Amino acid sequence: MTDKLDVGFFCSPTGLGHATRDIAIAQHFDGILAKFVTGNGAAKLFAEYGFSVNDSYVTPKFKIENGVLQKPLKWLFTYYQYYKKCSVIAKEFVRKENPKVIVSDEDFASLVIAQQNKIPSILITDILETKFTRGIGSLIEKKMNQSMREIIQKCNVVIMPEFGQDQDNIKRVGPIVRTTKYSRDELRKQFSFSKKTITLSVGGSDAGRFLIEKTIDVFSKLKIDADLVVVPGPSLKLDTQNIRNLGFVNNLHEIIYASDLVISLAGKSTIDEARAYGTPGIFIPVKNHFEQEDNAKQEGYQYDDVLRLGTLIPQKLESARAPVETNGASRAYEIIRKYLA
Repeated sequence: MTDKLDVGFFCSPTGLGHATRDIAIAQHFDGILAKFVTGNGAAKLFAEYGFSVNDSYVTPKFKIENGVLQKPLKWLFTYYQYYKKCSVIAKEFVRKENPKVIVSDEDFASLVIAQQNKIPSILITDILETKFTRGIGSLIEKKMNQSMREIIQKCNVVIMPEFGQDQDNIKRVGPIVRTTKYSRDELRKQFSFSKKTITLSVGGSDAGRFLIEKTIDVFSKLKIDADLVVVPGPSLKLDTQNIRNLGFVNNLHEIIYASDLVISLAGKSTIDEARAYGTPGIFIPVKNHFEQEDNAKQEGYQYDDVLRLGTLIPQKLESARAPVETNGASRAYEIIRKYLA
């Protein structure tokens, strides 16, 4: 058995939002020995930040057609198979690494293994139940949600990246975002942003292809004095002639800060980074994806707004910046640190 690892940090590899907020927390881990378990683009992101990472998880993909989630019940069954594979990986990790604490960003398999081994378990999440299905499928999902609630209740603490009151084992720390040491002017110079700049970002999956294609089409017809920059992430290959395509980046928060407008899917981490840096945003959810639809609704958007981009882009491009102060990452770190004392 090896010397005890301080933190075994399990991160859902669905998109990149989980990884970006976990990196924001882990950047406070001075002197704390941590190892991450994840997969896909998230593993690449952790590695580029210099963290030790096991690229072990292969998450099931949502089937998205024209921005609409298809066959959610089938995805839930696929997710259950994925969960069982994650359980095997987490069990082996705990046996080999012997961590003092398990931190999970929406990876419930690792929490169960931690609780079985009486290891302190900390969950980071912005949802407490799922709402993917309707009709008879919702009965199956209801049972899965009950199991999830039982896991959550057994956690030593649940960290939620939102404002609000604490309740039972739930600690609401506010948005968890990465910081930058550069000013906005320095970043604009670094990225060669000379005009008003619109950043179009769709995270770490191919779910946002519809939004990229629609935005590029609308932008080409607007004839406004601005530049469009596309950040399609690690898995989406695009033919973006005459559009600046940044591909995979490890500093989207800085690009958002330097931009005048961000257009994105309605992932919480991108919304939080835009709010923290005061960059106006247009957030279009994947239809029938309850989490994205809830996030978008809070920002005043819905799926059908993809048809209003021609009006929204010029309007939001003139919006004033309104940054929101947040120390969610440091507060989350302090909670984790207490379990290492």
